[in-house]
Amino acid sequence: MSDPILLTISGALRAASTNRQLLAEAARVFGPAQVHEANLRLPLYDGDLEDIGIPAEVLDLHGQIAAADAIVISTPEYNKALSGVLKNALDWVSRVKGTSPWAGKPVAILSAAAGRAGGERAQSSLRLCLNPFRPMVLAGPEVMVANSGKAFDGEGRLTDARTLAGLTDLMTQLRAVAGR
Repeated sequence: MSDPILLTISGALRAASTNRQLLAEAARVFGPAQVHEANLRLPLYDGDLEDIGIPAEVLDLHGQIAAADAIVISTPEYNKALSGVLKNALDWVSRVKGTSPWAGKPVAILSAAAGRAGGERAQSSLRLCLNPFRPMVLAGPEVMVANSGKAFDGEGRLTDARTLAGLTDLMTQLRAVAGR
């Protein structure tokens, strides 16, 4: 049997973001997989652009979601909610005609933030935004990395054993429901 396709989606665009580091750790503990990273460098949603045609980058993202066996999303918390970049991507993908690529798809949610709550409100708002698409969002354990700038070692590994244990539990569940 081939390795499952794991799509990672970072709500942060910065290459060195702690959410990207957290996704790399998630992929590592998920185990053998074909890991694909989503590109959220999309134009801002605009009905006029949609009338011209769905941008190719959006169609690519839609296709990646549809092809994935499992998805893990990590978002920073910006002003008590998910990042605008991530919300924009969700909005764009929802505009592609046809079947929702999210329907029934196993999804794990993570967050890394500089604050002491680790992105708790970002996760809550992301869950609300995903509801209309009807993915199978795993309930927990909730993995929220607080003070994320100090949460990883020089190799990008989580340093807190409890957080790593929660991430390992969540990724084990995600792998089990991915069906491979």
